[in-house]
Amino acid sequence: LRVVMKLDGERIVDIDPVLGYLHRGVEKLCENADLHQTIAYMDPLEYISSLFCEWPAVMAYEKLLDVRVPRRAEYIRVLTGELNRISSHLQAMGFHALDLGGITPILYSFIERDEIVEMLASITGQRMLFNYFRIGGVNGDLNHDFMSRLGDWMSRAGDQVAANAELLNENEIFVRRSRGVGTIDRQTAIKMCWTGPNLRATGVPFDLRRAHPYSIYPELDFAVPTRTEGDSLARYLLRIDEIKQSLRIIDQCLHQMPDGPVMTKLPRLLRPRPGRAFAAIEGPRGEYGIYAISDGTDQPFRFRIHDPSFLHLQSFSLLAPGNLIADWMTINASLDPVMGGVDK
Repeated sequence: LRVVMKLDGERIVDIDPVLGYLHRGVEKLCENADLHQTIAYMDPLEYISSLFCEWPAVMAYEKLLDVRVPRRAEYIRVLTGELNRISSHLQAMGFHALDLGGITPILYSFIERDEIVEMLASITGQRMLFNYFRIGGVNGDLNHDFMSRLGDWMSRAGDQVAANAELLNENEIFVRRSRGVGTIDRQTAIKMCWTGPNLRATGVPFDLRRAHPYSIYPELDFAVPTRTEGDSLARYLLRIDEIKQSLRIIDQCLHQMPDGPVMTKLPRLLRPRPGRAFAAIEGPRGEYGIYAISDGTDQPFRFRIHDPSFLHLQSFSLLAPGNLIADWMTINASLDPVMGGVDK
């Protein structure tokens, strides 16, 4: 991300985010690959939470193919997805502190993050670009190594996350540098197409898991946290609230998960009927969506990605003016953008 600022001394007058330095071209790559291969192209986009990039892609294909996903596979998707959400939010907390000069919180957040990715690696084979979701299910059932690691981590996860948050919540420098900085009201946030924690920090209780339910989320009991301040501190605090709800969801998945297959039997070469489908999920940064058009062949005719970070970055020109240069680091960190998905 390159940012061009107009300054009056150290105060920001105007700001222009300049995108396009990564040259990913993933949408066009997917249009020249078969349906199975496109899933692997999704992972490097929001690489911090790659399961959420795979999820809407397989959902869109399942709509085109009229595929029903086994219930156990849906539970595993939600379980692993919420673990990935916690990992993403923990890194957001740590990098927020790091951008303000605090080193210890990022080290603490990576301790928990590493435990989570080791769990996910035990069933996916990778620590970052998981390539685990499949059209019609997931690539492998839960195993003993994963369940053992998860049980050990869940027994102390709540206390550990609270201890990590306490490092920042009671830090006077962090709180004073975040409170009242980068404030946006709910009407403006809606007009700028904000979603996810950034939108909910303005008081809008919009969560795709409730507003447009998918998978087995309607069967689960969890709250949609909101804050009303709409500033950088509210966006940070909301992610802590969401981690607590994700822990509730994981606990319910473990107790309610049924037995059965984790994959629908499908041929290797998939040719969906001509048509179009859109699927969206609630990712750690907001609504992540895939719009796919089929012309009856084994490759998508058109493949378009809706990335929330791209939409949030357009609001820099509203959030930054009037603040100091140093405050922009707070604003940027509180939005939690991932540039891999922006330059798609």
